[in-house]
Amino acid sequence: MSDNDGGRRKNLRMPDDDEVFATVTNMLGANRVKVRCADGTERTARIPGKMQKRIWIREDDVVLVEPWDWQDEKADIKWRYDKQEADQLREEGHIQ
Repeated sequence: MSDNDGGRRKNLRMPDDDEVFATVTNMLGANRVKVRCADGTERTARIPGKMQKRIWIREDDVVLVEPWDWQDEKADIKWRYDKQEADQLREEGHIQ
């Protein structure tokens, strides 16, 4: 733990069975982004309607995505981590 967080560790949302960590690499417009998933796959991810107005997603954000069963190159974004949460995930070795 770094000195500036006072030793507080947040309990972060972890991926369910069908979810993977991903990093946003490109904004495509029309509620779509390009993501590089922890499993090494590049996917086009959809920002669901309930997130569009409330949560701003930018390049280099760490997100949780759920790949589509019927099209593995596509996914839905389920969660976005803020910078402190993403740093904590990196420190704990969940993401690179």
